Amino acid sequence: MRRLRLVKDDTSFDFFKHWKMWLGISGVMILLALASFGLRGLNYGIDFRGGTTIRTESAQTVDVGAYRDAMSALGLGDTVISEVFDPSFGPDKNVAMVRIQAQDDQEAVTPETIAAVESALQGVSPDIRFISVESVGPKVSGELIWTAFLAVGLSILAVLVYIWLRFEWQFALGAVLALVHDVVLTIGVFSEVQIRFDLAIIAALLTIVGYSLNDTVVVFDRVRENLVKYKKRPLKEVLNLSINETLSRTIMTSLTTMLALVALYVLGGDVIRGFVFAMIWGVFVGTYSSIFVASAILLWLGVKRDWTKPEAETEAAPGGAKV
Repeated sequence: MRRLRLVKDDTSFDFFKHWKMWLGISGVMILLALASFGLRGLNYGIDFRGGTTIRTESAQTVDVGAYRDAMSALGLGDTVISEVFDPSFGPDKNVAMVRIQAQDDQEAVTPETIAAVESALQGVSPDIRFISVESVGPKVSGELIWTAFLAVGLSILAVLVYIWLRFEWQFALGAVLALVHDVVLTIGVFSEVQIRFDLAIIAALLTIVGYSLNDTVVVFDRVRENLVKYKKRPLKEVLNLSINETLSRTIMTSLTTMLALVALYVLGGDVIRGFVFAMIWGVFVGTYSSIFVASAILLWLGVKRDWTKPEAETEAAPGGAKV
């Protein structure tokens, strides 16, 4: 039985024929992303702008879509509605969380607005009642923004140290610049299309960092092996050979991940759509950067060819035995 192959085993693509052009394109895209972020900013969600969280309870089953339609006429901006599941709840307790962003001229949602929300939801579930109402001010949300971006920055710094210890500083710099490339472009896309940016997107950014790093390390591992195996070949040839040898794995991993993400984007609903969109973009740009950014930077920086000793060059002891 013949196996399905998306990529031939003996591919010989020249990925570095125009490597300076790929780095130039990536540089321009980063500048455009930074310009968009500076001019338009991000469409921060409730997590980062502050707002009010309302916990509701009713005997009727929670219909998130009906709740959202009822509240859309109030014009309250970003609202997030989710059903709360708890095995301890009885059959007459259907609990939902309604989160409303802070309005432009107020730190918290006013009692009048809460009353309007309650009236709108009573049109869907007449016996609904509000168990608790909690507000988060913009100061706390501002600290959350700083903490979130600090988490992304520290994760990239940890990657720098890890790659430096495992390989060499040239490999570490190439991998980290590729990760920065992926994160900046993702933020730029969210700034340009103004998709809601909340804590779920921060989780997506950290996931993108891990995914891109995994692909880059696979390529770099093969590069290190081939540097030992082919010590006389130019670095460009070794990089091309290594990427071609891992190309089938890269494409299959990206394709299968993308299939699951597209299904989630289409069927998952509005709650996770922003997260899934970030992941789809991250898989695409992460695959691109592991080939055309990280490896191209490694080619640009160069790498020492004498940092390990190949088995083929081990010394021979008397009698022909190798030691």
